[in-house]
Amino acid sequence: MTKSHLSLVQLWNMCFGLFGVQIVWGLQNANTSRIFQTLGANVDQLAILWIAAPATGLLVQPVVGHFSDKTWGRLGRRRPYILYGSLLTALALWLMPNAPNLWIAALALWGLGISVNVTMEPFRAFVADLLPEGQRTQGFSVQVFFIGLGAVLASALPWILTHWVGLSAQPTPGALPQSVKAAFYVGGLGLLGSVMWSVFTTREQREPDAAQPVAQTAHRPESGARLLRRGALWTAAGGAACALVFVLHLGRELYLLAACAIVFGLAQIAAGWLRKQGRQSIGVLEVVEDILHMPPTLRQLAVVQFFTWFGLFAMWIYTTPAITARHYGATDSLSSAYNEGADWVGILFAIYNGVAAVVALAMPRIAARVGRPVAHALMLGAGALGFAGLVLVENPALLWAPIIGIGFAWASILSTPYAMLSVAAPPDKMGVYMGIHNLFVVIPQLAAATVLGPLVDRVFGGDAIYALALAGVCFLIAAVASLFVSDHNRTL
Repeated sequence: MTKSHLSLVQLWNMCFGLFGVQIVWGLQNANTSRIFQTLGANVDQLAILWIAAPATGLLVQPVVGHFSDKTWGRLGRRRPYILYGSLLTALALWLMPNAPNLWIAALALWGLGISVNVTMEPFRAFVADLLPEGQRTQGFSVQVFFIGLGAVLASALPWILTHWVGLSAQPTPGALPQSVKAAFYVGGLGLLGSVMWSVFTTREQREPDAAQPVAQTAHRPESGARLLRRGALWTAAGGAACALVFVLHLGRELYLLAACAIVFGLAQIAAGWLRKQGRQSIGVLEVVEDILHMPPTLRQLAVVQFFTWFGLFAMWIYTTPAITARHYGATDSLSSAYNEGADWVGILFAIYNGVAAVVALAMPRIAARVGRPVAHALMLGAGALGFAGLVLVENPALLWAPIIGIGFAWASILSTPYAMLSVAAPPDKMGVYMGIHNLFVVIPQLAAATVLGPLVDRVFGGDAIYALALAGVCFLIAAVASLFVSDHNRTL
């Protein structure tokens, strides 16, 4: 079925919900470390406490993609997940700043991670579902525009509520400042309003079953024996990794990475057993086969995404402790200097998201001129320079300059890889491959959450600023890897 070219108003209506979704991510990214430190967490504990967000994404996104590909209801295919996910996300967002202790805050972050991933993932498939190939770069760029605006508001909200509304920014022992709590309440309302707008102003069209013949898009099913062999290898490798961590007395966080290998192995074993019983359709376990048969473009993007998101996760975890310690000389989360620095980090995050919102609108033209892989490499290079500036600039008032480079990178990170994937993935599996693509957003965050804590504590001597230097190196590697991605778009 030929897809119609949508007007700018239709694009904006479809993507506006991401304004609210990114308010959630922005509040989480800018304030989670602050919440944990206020509740008593040490710097070397932050990475493992943050693990909830990537761990939930690892499980939720491909499963939501799988089911949204195969279901249709009164609201369509993607919109039910967007709507009901947003309701759960708002509840989790309102709960998190009221956590009475560190572990309740960590559990609240798990709930928030699950629900916001349910809301977020279908928005990516939305663009691929409704737009013709030639308009998808523009569609993803409009998404980034609203993501940028939402993140600007989220990052600046505590500062705004302090300086414009007059709420206190001073925490009490074991409790967050009034301004931070109120920011989470406002963010939940913004999420619900913007998502409802997109859900009720956008209509999904159900394509005829014959529009995309299965023979043209589906891979050949794996044999049960082959799935069992692969599953056994993955499970054994994960078990060996667990034993290695135990014998060498490595950080217990590394058990999580080993557990991921074991879970993937067991999933393949379960799929193989069902296939040997004569089952051609194996339900949600089809995701396992889809992972094994990823399009080449997705495999190439996986390398780019791994280093990109490892660097981003390092930034989100350690910017607040790095800036407050390096530029404000404060490590006590109850001190006025620490909270002044934390508020400035919120403004810096608002700046890079604002830059991304503007640059995103130019991304279709840049990609058309030099090609999407090169455009993405250039933007990631700008991000690497930005991280170098955060490390080298001494005056905190001048940190707005290097953060602009990270804004350029962020504009491309949230649009270009998805645009390349949208023309490489089979149309009848767009949701699940968008979810699988996001595994390579999640896996590096899991890796970062398991290794950054010990790395900062034992190698960097507790100085979080070096985590930002590592992030810059990761962006450089990702930029080089981007040059080797095959882009099959025929109509930029």
